[in-house]
Amino acid sequence: MRILFADKFPLSFIEKLEHNGHKCTSNPGLTAEALAGEVRDTEILVVRSTRVESDVIASGSELRMIIRAGAGTNTIDKASAAQSKIYVCNVPGKNAIAVAELVFGLLIAIDRNIPDNVQELRQGRWNKKRFAEAKGLFGRSIGVVGLGAIGMAVAERAAAFGMKLNIIHKPERPGEVTERLTQLGALEQPDLSTLAASCDIISFHTPASETTKELVDASLLQAMQPESILINTSRGDLIDEQALIEAMDEKGIRAGLDVYMNEPGSVQGEFISALAQHPNVFGTHHIGASTEQAQNAVAEGVVEIIEAFTQGHILHCVNMKV
Repeated sequence: MRILFADKFPLSFIEKLEHNGHKCTSNPGLTAEALAGEVRDTEILVVRSTRVESDVIASGSELRMIIRAGAGTNTIDKASAAQSKIYVCNVPGKNAIAVAELVFGLLIAIDRNIPDNVQELRQGRWNKKRFAEAKGLFGRSIGVVGLGAIGMAVAERAAAFGMKLNIIHKPERPGEVTERLTQLGALEQPDLSTLAASCDIISFHTPASETTKELVDASLLQAMQPESILINTSRGDLIDEQALIEAMDEKGIRAGLDVYMNEPGSVQGEFISALAQHPNVFGTHHIGASTEQAQNAVAEGVVEIIEAFTQGHILHCVNMKV
């Protein structure tokens, strides 16, 4: 197979594929705009953050599969790929621990105001009084929205921190998940609005879809408690950004964000965002899955998908019935 890696990918796994007879090209500096000119003889395209638009799919005359080295596939035009009979596959669940760790990194950074602590010290200023006002996480109520692999990893860590775990009641939830949530002492709330009103921290872990677009809107933000904390490490379009800015200004809500609307289509680029620049936002650069442990686990999953494909099997396809 002729494979193009359009984002950074562990070299040892590329070498493993080459050892198995595949021809691999690694070009992690590719932009979304330049990708169309690079896929003409590619059979399998592997991406992380680089967007794959319809022009890329139209240019890939030999393209047979696009693999998202991660879980979310909202950056890939899955409908265009399906029309061209190109499989879009992902690697679900492999980065759950990394994202959950970032959630708590953001939470602690907000509660302890760690970024400003660091900045003040680097500028030669000592202000212990200002930075000694943290509430702490123990005993606080956290609502976890979305209980896939990542949401469950967050729930488990919240319980370990001694937090009061709240979830939305869903009778169709798998039995093993319900059992684990019971063990964690999860308190069920009837709906998202009630959850928002009951918790002083809410963490979102839902996939991108039409039903979750701007799920966090003015109405939900109105239900949230003043000075509460909102965490989003899932997808940028989950939030009505202007509504969140207004809620932060009016209610003192703080936000830990790893994702945003209209992120750059490649790993580097200018990014002007009123939300990301708001003083109540503690933001990172969509790095939730960017630990060495997670990337190696995802890379192993990508290799598994490629080798299965060469044997006539399709794993984790998200755009066509297989």
